[in-house]
Amino acid sequence: MLQHSAAAEGTAITHPNPGRVRIKSARLKTRKPIPKGFSRFFFIAMILFGVLLLVAGSLITSVYSTGSQEALGSNEEHAKYKKACPDYRHYAIIAHRPFSDGPLGLPFQRPDIHCRTFHSPIVEKVIAHVTSRMRDKDLARIFENAFPNTLDTTIRWHVDGTGKEAKNKYASSWGQWQGAQSFVVTGDINAEWLRDSTNQLLQYQGLAKKDKKLQTLIIGAINTQAEYVIESPYCNAFQPPPPSHGPPVGNGQDDAVHPAYEPSRVFECKWEVDSLAHFLALGNRFHNSTGSKAYLRDRYYTALETVLQVLDEQSKPTFDPETSKFQRPEYTFRRTTSSATETLNLGGVGNPLANGTGLIRSSFRPSDDATILQFLIPANAQISVELKRTSEIVRAAGKKAMAEQLLERANGIEKGVWEHGVVKHKKYGEVFAFEVDGYGSAIMMDDANIPSLLALPLLGFCDADNEIYQNTRKMILDKAGNPYYLTGRAFAGVGGPHIGLQYAWPMSRLVQAMTSDDDDEIMDALHAVRDASRLGLVHESINVDRVTDFTRSWFAWANSVFAQTILNVAARKPELLFGKNAEPFLIEGV
Repeated sequence: MLQHSAAAEGTAITHPNPGRVRIKSARLKTRKPIPKGFSRFFFIAMILFGVLLLVAGSLITSVYSTGSQEALGSNEEHAKYKKACPDYRHYAIIAHRPFSDGPLGLPFQRPDIHCRTFHSPIVEKVIAHVTSRMRDKDLARIFENAFPNTLDTTIRWHVDGTGKEAKNKYASSWGQWQGAQSFVVTGDINAEWLRDSTNQLLQYQGLAKKDKKLQTLIIGAINTQAEYVIESPYCNAFQPPPPSHGPPVGNGQDDAVHPAYEPSRVFECKWEVDSLAHFLALGNRFHNSTGSKAYLRDRYYTALETVLQVLDEQSKPTFDPETSKFQRPEYTFRRTTSSATETLNLGGVGNPLANGTGLIRSSFRPSDDATILQFLIPANAQISVELKRTSEIVRAAGKKAMAEQLLERANGIEKGVWEHGVVKHKKYGEVFAFEVDGYGSAIMMDDANIPSLLALPLLGFCDADNEIYQNTRKMILDKAGNPYYLTGRAFAGVGGPHIGLQYAWPMSRLVQAMTSDDDDEIMDALHAVRDASRLGLVHESINVDRVTDFTRSWFAWANSVFAQTILNVAARKPELLFGKNAEPFLIEGV
């Protein structure tokens, strides 16, 4: 789904100076005279209205203070007052005061404190600490808006598992929907993507050890994802959990999918290997940051068994290795559409895959676009890493047999990536291909969405100085090597078929910064994203010729990646953000 900027929808965005963004509203050309006596009535009415607002504000504050870190909506009183909050989809396209002190004069885009969906004092402490030290006040403003954006706007439902919400009719004797639960939406779509929500919470993982309720929020996210994986492991995006009583939303598509799924539980069912990799990553990062094993419950282990089963099913070749007969895959997807990237060819099966590679089929990319050759290398690289990490954790928890299964699968996939995912390029030498089929064919490109080839060091698959990665990096960031490296008068970066050939994704420039050791390259990437974020938030994609033309004013994942980039640079190269001889900032040290 695309949500274009205000400019694309007809609202005029004017720039009285190079950076300030103002929304111009229409004015009436003529005004009728105001009746006598009306001014006095209006004045009295406004006073009464002001009093009512003060009373309502005090009530909200009272309710908010009783559970300041709980999601709005988990409390009936919160739900009542939440109705007065503006839709953030609309709020985000209007520039709000105060403006930053930098030359761009970027707006303050956080919702009112009573409209925020989750509150954490330690997050506020990080914002204050980082922004006060940053020399570039426009970058600081974007961080101030972006770092808390997930907590401010996307925690649509959360329970800590101790109240009456824990005992619901959906909870079963085997633990279904029990314990803490968290529904984290992607932003302007009221659905949760496994990939997006994991990345949206990533920048808070280092704080979870010091904030009990933030820790419970992340445990809830793990528990909720586990339920999604158990019920519909081939799906990528999900409806509000049944205990939340949130209404499901339609995606407006006509899909024929096998295995069948329940539409009231699933928003979209595209099989993407990285969805399961991100489920694993959420728990792995939490354990690494906190040392907690509180999420290692029976339902989590059931989800791990489901992951292993799906990986077994999706490692099968298209043709039986003994009889050479076609064997229909467990997953098929057909959508009634005019766009080839939104469905699978050959009756929903996709192009053939060879036997004996060790790789896992992925019908769709992390952009939700269909793969061409279904062995998607970045996704296979990511899941091999996360399977290993999960293996270590469950082994330490006493699950030796499961740990061995996870490790065996991880090693097989990793071997497959190095044997089949590395190809010889006539210009760049040995590089990672984006997609392969095991028969010798390869797709040479990269997509902005994570996991990507550019992000391989961030995923933990290889070091940034690895020769093959460096060759690949040169290819990706060169128009001659990557057809989706897009450049224009106003912006440049990696895009992809999801939006089109004129829109690059700021996310790609942020990944470029995090995988670089070159000061100029890092700052050039940050400045490019800064200059393209005139509304103080990071968008999904930017028209490379006109930065005021973008998709999605509210895209929490991109804001999270911006925050992660600032924290990454603050730890590795603090002088770039804070000035000469600055001390590194480590979020774990707050």
